[in-house]
Amino acid sequence: MTRTVEPPPGPTVEAGPDPRPADSGDRRSVWTAMARSGGVRLLVLPVSALLGIVVTRLIIEEYGEAAFAQYGLLVGIGALLPFADLGMSAAVMNAVGASDSPRSDEHVRRVLVTAVRVLVGSAVVLLLFAAAITSLGLWPALLGKGLMPGSGSLAAGACLALIALAMPLGIGQRVLSGLGRNHVSIAVLGLQTPLVLAVLAVLLWVDLPAGSAVPVVPYATTLLLAGVCTLLAARALRPAARDVLRRVRHLRTERGGQVLDVAWPMLVQMIALPIAMQTDRIVLSHRSSTEVLAEYNLASQMFTPIWAVVSAAGVTLWPVFARARARGRDRSPFPMAAVFGAVAAAMGLAVALAAPLLTELASGGRITLGPLLLVSFAVLMVLQAVKYPLGMFMTDARGLRFQAMGIVCALPLNVALSWFLAGPLGAAGPVIGSIVGVLCSQVLASAWYVRRRLRAAAAAQPAPQEVAVDGATGGDTR
Repeated sequence: MTRTVEPPPGPTVEAGPDPRPADSGDRRSVWTAMARSGGVRLLVLPVSALLGIVVTRLIIEEYGEAAFAQYGLLVGIGALLPFADLGMSAAVMNAVGASDSPRSDEHVRRVLVTAVRVLVGSAVVLLLFAAAITSLGLWPALLGKGLMPGSGSLAAGACLALIALAMPLGIGQRVLSGLGRNHVSIAVLGLQTPLVLAVLAVLLWVDLPAGSAVPVVPYATTLLLAGVCTLLAARALRPAARDVLRRVRHLRTERGGQVLDVAWPMLVQMIALPIAMQTDRIVLSHRSSTEVLAEYNLASQMFTPIWAVVSAAGVTLWPVFARARARGRDRSPFPMAAVFGAVAAAMGLAVALAAPLLTELASGGRITLGPLLLVSFAVLMVLQAVKYPLGMFMTDARGLRFQAMGIVCALPLNVALSWFLAGPLGAAGPVIGSIVGVLCSQVLASAWYVRRRLRAAAAAQPAPQEVAVDGATGGDTR
């Protein structure tokens, strides 16, 4: 008996072709997509790095070392708050990445409706929090001695408010990644540093004393570029994007899709990871001097572009593994992890060798970086690279739960080590604490999980039936 499936209510709209390449599931196209995203990042990276050095030099020379220390401290706030999207990034990327036709897929639309509603609500809460913390004068207690007296609190509040406004627009980058167009968002967001330098040049040209407000500029440009990514994503998903916006307003009549199964473990990771990995500046602000904080800021500025390249190529794997799961096939991430680690090691060595020249260019000889700090950052970048493909393999609900559990278990060790080592080892102390945390909770634990999962999938495959066939008659041989 044939069962007729009724279409979902609402107007029927002719959907265009799938915005992803037709061969997106092919092994060669996977490496091509990673190379495209990593390549675009590599093209953007030298420009951003060089212009970033110019920005650093201008801030130090025009506004002073204290202003640069606050600049790094407040710019780091953004890395502490990825949890504000409440795990919606995982739901969006899984839904879009696993769909054969995201433009017409009803499940994709319902997930996007829920994601937009949650992100708008999250932005409102974050705005209220920023206003409360600023009005109560609690920023110095939260951020420590690295915050400049007086106007530093207003700058911190403005940075957090801009983060909140950008939260709903962050969905565009996730949609583009799910569609296999991560390189597009990388190219757009790569305009941030040139825009920051242009605004800073204007401020200096008009002789505006804005040293304490300089950290606001990167967040303002991020808000602008996030809006551009969202417009590009809406165009790629048309006509679904317009339908999603129509449904978002009707809370009672238009229900969203299932997102909780992947959203909550992703949310746990987004809360735990920044505490484990991005509190180094706050630890140094409390435990060391502004000079040590400035050393960390400069070293981080030189090495984190490696992380940016790795993450750009790594996120490309999310929809690849999502589609493989949807089709009942698991592919091993270990070869990709080996390649990622080797590339990160080569880039880390190059940055470490060039560090004396880069330090001289960026600070004019005012800041020096020790060998322990350089080696620690290089090792951390290699570990981050190795764990990326493993983590992208584990983006279903079960894998995300395992990742969340490992990170939460390692969190006390990471923070305690960072706090303890910051005293005797200075800027390198928190980095070594992060190395221990990443190695234990992400690299080794994820490798164990992935190997166990691949073995279980291989064992579940049915054994091939051996049937002897008579070559002359084609009949079975009994």
